[in-house]
Parts: sequence; structure tokens; C-alpha cells
Amino acid sequence: MSTSTQQNSKAAHLSFALAQMNTNVGAIEQNKQTILSFARRAHDRGARVVVFPEMTLSGYPIEDLAFRATFRTAAEQAAEDIARSLYEEGCGGLFVVLGTVGTAHMERVEEGGAHDDRPTNTLLVLHEGKILHTYDKQFLPNYGVFDEFRIFTPGHDTLTMEVDGYRLGFAICEDIWQDDGPAAQLASADLDVLVTINGSPFEEGKESVREQLCQRRASEVGAPVIYVNQVGGQDDLVFDGSSFVVDASGEVVARLKAFEEDLRVWTLGADGTTAGATVQSSATVRSSADGSDGALVLASDPLAPVLDADEKVYTACVLGLKDYMRKNGFKGVVLGLSGGIDSALVAAMAADAVGGENVWGVSMPSMYSSDGSKDDASDLAERLGAHYDIQPIEPLFAAFQNQLALTGVAEENLQARMRGVIVMAYSNAHGLLAVATGNKSELACGYSTIYGDAVGGYAPIKDLLKTRVWQLARWRNARAGLGGELLGRPVSAVPPIPESSITKAPSAELRPGQKDSDSLPEYALLDAVLEAYIEKAHGRADLLADGFDEATVDTVMRLVDRAEWKRRQYPLGPKVTALAFGRDRRLPVTNAFRE
Repeated sequence: MSTSTQQNSKAAHLSFALAQMNTNVGAIEQNKQTILSFARRAHDRGARVVVFPEMTLSGYPIEDLAFRATFRTAAEQAAEDIARSLYEEGCGGLFVVLGTVGTAHMERVEEGGAHDDRPTNTLLVLHEGKILHTYDKQFLPNYGVFDEFRIFTPGHDTLTMEVDGYRLGFAICEDIWQDDGPAAQLASADLDVLVTINGSPFEEGKESVREQLCQRRASEVGAPVIYVNQVGGQDDLVFDGSSFVVDASGEVVARLKAFEEDLRVWTLGADGTTAGATVQSSATVRSSADGSDGALVLASDPLAPVLDADEKVYTACVLGLKDYMRKNGFKGVVLGLSGGIDSALVAAMAADAVGGENVWGVSMPSMYSSDGSKDDASDLAERLGAHYDIQPIEPLFAAFQNQLALTGVAEENLQARMRGVIVMAYSNAHGLLAVATGNKSELACGYSTIYGDAVGGYAPIKDLLKTRVWQLARWRNARAGLGGELLGRPVSAVPPIPESSITKAPSAELRPGQKDSDSLPEYALLDAVLEAYIEKAHGRADLLADGFDEATVDTVMRLVDRAEWKRRQYPLGPKVTALAFGRDRRLPVTNAFRE
């Protein structure tokens, strides 16, 4: 165990700033400047300790960037720059807790004492112009979206330190998920606070699971637990923030916003109680630099509201798209508008992410497109304030058919591929991100066309079953009447999605009278089977025991298993469920197991 030697009598209070920050993988200088900005605000708010998320400085997840020695050196230099800058600005008395990539200098005895420099997932404490303490993550997850065991070298020592007489213990994310982790090791350390820094991706229901976990750890160490989480989209992961503090009894006494950067102050009294909330989160009352008696005490900020389930999932999809665009330099998106529910929901999400003026919707009617679908696409674009172009594909289709004379599925897919070419042409011509509009039900069953409707660089509803698409469309329309903002953008009073797009029977409109139910079970049944087969990993016998009929089970399993090759070529999109295609569910493309 590593313990600081600083010994002080306990001050009347200790104020912590929780700095919920949106990092950018590899953008060390940008992350450094954001850290400095948050730290200055924390100092101005009178905080004595500011806590940032896991891997704040390097971004997270950094994957194989961790193996690049020049990257680790740059991160180390940036940490030193932060400490020095804050000291020179008169903020050196602030304790800054942040995460970064580190290096373990391990001696290889079997090779004559040579050194093996391996990356670590590291917590740093900066104070008075220098790196005061380091702590390396002990438990490295290697499941689901995580690949840390392959990348990092685990730490073995715990860390405690004293600030103004308060004893702080530290952990990094997975460390507190393990029953034999640092919380157990620190149970007898007489902690006043356990500080955890985290990079925990969003998935439905996870927020309450985190709180319950920290309640158990608070009981274990007999002290409050600070849980600071990353926020923002990074490739196909979305981090929801939702940082919080639970006191020793398990009550949530501080909570930050979901899906937004946030800085809030929580103040712990010497008797273990939390100071009352201020009326405004921008309170200017400050404590003395050492937290001594006689100073005005900075009260804790009010708790941020908890979002409902639909708002969380919708916002996660919007934030994933928004940050994917921002971090890759895209200013606008282009998509095909069919008049159906999937493209309507994706277009609404895109408008919420970057503004309707930055959305290009292209209607590409064929000889099979209904007037209602064309009207719905136009109506949608008008509601969103999006660009709207019409590019009929019938002349192109006729030209191809004069040469190829395709029939059946090949003829249907030709139409989809023409549309894909047009979408990509707009993408190239205008520097737009092409977004795919397929949902999880279609992706599961292979009900999409490679190089057609599957074309694009990002797929915002990739992890949403069709029934959830309808549910979120209704939620988004209802949200329009409530005003306010969504991720910093004003919410228009006009419901964005035409009601007929929600209520009409879904169809790809690739042949006369076509409906999705011609090729797939009804979506309510299909989604129930898919949820059990994919997210619960139920096999054939399990599905039959669940009460599904044999014909439906065999049809769905066959469709899902045969479509793995298509899913491997589909654009990435935000993970919002416990088991998403891509990082979570990885099966052989050639899979003969059918039980």
C-alpha cells in the first residue's frame, strides 16, 4: 500500500469538484487545455480537490495507441505541464486527480536485467507543480467492449493520501467492480472518501447498477464514494457521464448531468455529512485554501435530474453521432429519405446533433415508391429545416436493366445500390458524413443490402430494435411540446416526424405491394425472439422453452446466423444495449451450430 506522509488535523470541511469531461482519444494537447480549464473553474469555486475521469489526458479507450512510446511520453509531458501551469497561475494548492496512460518499467530477470516498458492505466495526483502520487489500475477488464488485459500491465499497490486531515483512497473503474479489489483492500484504512475515476460506457439500465455498486463499496469502506465518469461519444461507444457521490449510508448526495460536460462541487464535513445544496450551481462562496475553521464554506451543488429511459437512449444515439462527426471533422450529414420510420428517426437525430441546416436528405423514388412515402419524406425535411433533394432512380434502373436484365432479389437490390451510390456521391461532393438508417432487427436478419442501404460511415440506430425505433419516434415527437434544450440545442415545438411515417406498415418498396412482413415475422414477435437469442444468448431449446413456436425460432435463427458476414461490413454505430453487434457479439462468419 502506498500512503502519503502528510499529517493534518481534520479541517471543518473538504470540497471536491467533480469534473465530468468529454475527452478525445489521442488529442493530448486538446485534452490538456480542457483539463486546465476545468481545474481553474474548480479552483475558482473553492474546491480543494478536483477529480477527472479515467484516462482523461490520453482519451479512452486508446486501444493500441498505448503501445506507442512517443504517445506515452507526450502524455507524461502534458501531465507535468498541467501541474506546472496551475502552480504558476496560483492554483498549485489544488489537488488534481486525473487519469492517463502510464509506463511500467519492469525488469526482465530472465534476460539479464533488461527493462520491459509496458503501458499502464494510471491515476495521477498533481499538487504544487508536480506529480505527487501515481496509482495503476489493478483489475483490467477483458470482456464485452473492453480489451485492457491485452493492452495494459496491472498495478498491485493501493493508494491513500491525506488532504487537510481527510484520508482519501483511490480506485479506477473496474477496480471497484471486483469484490476482492481495492475497496476490500482499503476497508481497514479508515477512509473518509473513496475516489474512483471511470470510463464506463452507456447501456440501458447501467446507471442504477453503478449506484448500487457504489452503495456496496461505501458500506465496505465505511465512507462516501465519489464516482466520476467520462462523457461523450468515442467511435461506437457513448459515455453518459452521470457522475455521482454516495455517502457512507448509500444515499446519492451529488449527481452530475447525463450526456453533457459538467462541473459540480460536493462538500464533505468533518462529521461525515454533506453540506446543503446551493440555490445556484455557480456559487462563488469559497473556503480558505486549507479548509480551516472560520472560512465561509462552499455548499454542495444541487443534484442533476435523472432522465427517463427513452430520453437516455435517444440522447445517447444523438451524442454518439454528434461526437463522431466532431471528432472526425464532419460538419454535415447526408442520408436517403424514404418516408419510412427508420430514415425519419435518423434524420431527426441528425438534426438534433448538428442542426437541420446541416442535414441533407435525398429522396430517391423508384417506380414502386408510393405517393405517401414521397410526401412523408418532403414533410419530414420541412419540419427539420433540412436540405431536400429529389433524385429519381427509375432512369438509372432502366439503363442497368437494359444491360443486366435482373429479376427477383437481384433486381430489388439493384435499386438499393443505386441509392447507395447517390448518397455517397453527395457525401463526396459536399464533404458530408453518409449515415446508414438500418435498425438492429434488420441488421440481425440480414434485411439490408450491402453497398445499398447499408452504405455509410455511421449508423445511429444500429443498436435499436424496430419496436424501439417506433417507441423513440413517439417519444421524440412528444418531447417537442416541452421546450428546453437537447444537448445544448433548443427543441422546436414542431414534432419532427410525420405521424404517417410512424403508423404505416413498414416496407422497402422494392416491388409492388411489398411489406417487411412478407420476409420477416411481425416485428413485435421478431424483436422478442431476437432479444432472447442475441442479448440473452438463448439457444434453440431455450427459445422453445420461452414459448416461441418452432417455425419462428428456426426462421429467426437461420436468418441471424446467415447474416453475420453482412454485419461485419456494416458501419459502426452507438452501443446502447447490453449486447450490441460488433464489439459485444462476435461470432464466426462460418457458423454451423444451429442449436
